[in-house]
Amino acid sequence: MRPMIPILLAAVALAVFTAIRLLPDAGDPAPAITLTTLDGRRLSVNELRGKVVLVTFWATTCPPCVKEIPHLVELYQALNRQGLEIIAVAMSYDPPSYVAAMVQRRRIPYPVALDPEGEAARAFGDVRQTPTSILIAPDGRIAAYRIGSLNRERLRAAIEQMLNPPPGGGRS
Repeated sequence: MRPMIPILLAAVALAVFTAIRLLPDAGDPAPAITLTTLDGRRLSVNELRGKVVLVTFWATTCPPCVKEIPHLVELYQALNRQGLEIIAVAMSYDPPSYVAAMVQRRRIPYPVALDPEGEAARAFGDVRQTPTSILIAPDGRIAAYRIGSLNRERLRAAIEQMLNPPPGGGRS
């Protein structure tokens, strides 16, 4: 039985390495996916090029996700007219009726999409934990990928910097 230990360790290491490699890196192009919102609209990530886009994977049963909603609503209301789009993607295991009830109860103004087959979650690095948020720059590249609760101040600063780049278009 002892000779099997190195093989098992190698298999575990490969699985962990593979899982890590699935996460998109900053600078990678955002996946070209189309989502269907609760109200039946089709929303293409590619069509949002030119805007700053925050894609957040969430679940109605996730306390940190629910806790973030008021902050995301505030961010959306403050910066949407300047070019911010937020798309909340409900996890495949979340019943659409629960999602719709949460959207109504929390008065979520930004688009909320369903991902019944988990296609969006797979496209964004096989998302399994909530909340997971992906910030997409106006050029369509991933600017940040975060598993876990957001740092509101840092997120807002990053979004504002992308919405209002320094003169000359360069980075500071």
